[in-house]
Amino acid sequence: MRAVVLRRPGGPEALRVERIPEPSPGAGESLIDVTLTGVNFDDLERTAGAQPELPLPAVLGVEAVGRRRADGRRVAALLRQGGGYAEVVAARDAYTVEIPAGIDDAQALGLFEQGGTAYGALSLAGRLRAGESVAVSAAAGGVGHLAVQLAVALGASPVIGLASTSVKRQFVKGLGADVALDPADPELADQVRAAAGGAGVDLFVDSVGGAVARAALAGLAPFGRLVCLGWRPGTQNDPGTVGGGAVPAGAEPAGTQDPTGVVAVTTAQLAQGSIGCAGFWMRHVVDDRELLCGVADRLFELAARGRLTVHVDRTVALHEVGAAHAAVAARATTGKVLIDVRREV
Repeated sequence: MRAVVLRRPGGPEALRVERIPEPSPGAGESLIDVTLTGVNFDDLERTAGAQPELPLPAVLGVEAVGRRRADGRRVAALLRQGGGYAEVVAARDAYTVEIPAGIDDAQALGLFEQGGTAYGALSLAGRLRAGESVAVSAAAGGVGHLAVQLAVALGASPVIGLASTSVKRQFVKGLGADVALDPADPELADQVRAAAGGAGVDLFVDSVGGAVARAALAGLAPFGRLVCLGWRPGTQNDPGTVGGGAVPAGAEPAGTQDPTGVVAVTTAQLAQGSIGCAGFWMRHVVDDRELLCGVADRLFELAARGRLTVHVDRTVALHEVGAAHAAVAARATTGKVLIDVRREV
């Protein structure tokens, strides 16, 4: 089969299309003939050799959709150990769900992993209630653009999206956000509070960290919650964005970067503000089969009703994966970046 193989850490140039043997399914696994897979920040980090170190050579890709060979059904699968950048994957049955009729492969791919992350942050960790205000950082990214739509669908009001350029902020407004803000604004906390009506925001979903997370804490209303999805180093002019997945993350201004993503908050701040901080990792949904299926069903149902749509920025062939990685790293994309493993040109 054809697959994108990483043999040494590096940049996009380290990704090469090769012909390798098909995987052999183990106990509780099924072979899937892949139609689409997606690019996530986790893939970029693994390509660069970031921790945890990946045994090489390796095939990246933490998600796939296609047809299960055992019964021919269309399925979406999460691939904890990678393998999605290939024509065939061996996926754990416990991490696989069937795709309902009416949901195409591209929508199913974005909904299952990144939609699941957005839903988990809002509903499971954030305990969102209808009528509460919500702010989402990196709101034009793979997780963020779905979190904005989900917040609207779940009855949040107002919904505030943060995005790093005017074009992306216009995109976020088109998703249904009431307000779109610049995360580099030095008065971001004040802007968030004002956009939420003055008292502060009830729920802030952050995948950026650093200065944005500090502004989020300062912009919370009494009984407000900050839900962190991760962190990613950035620059003073571009505090970061996130395009996807299991451990998305964010930024710190140049000159004061914190490589661990630590944002200090004291117990006094928590108590005096009556605020809370939580984290969310999609793995804890993936490891609970009943919860995973319930989240997938909810996302597919919202999509079928037209309340949730995955925005596809671009679809590339396997040999174009390096260019897709470069575009995501440069924050030149919005929504989801797909790989059509069947395309040869």
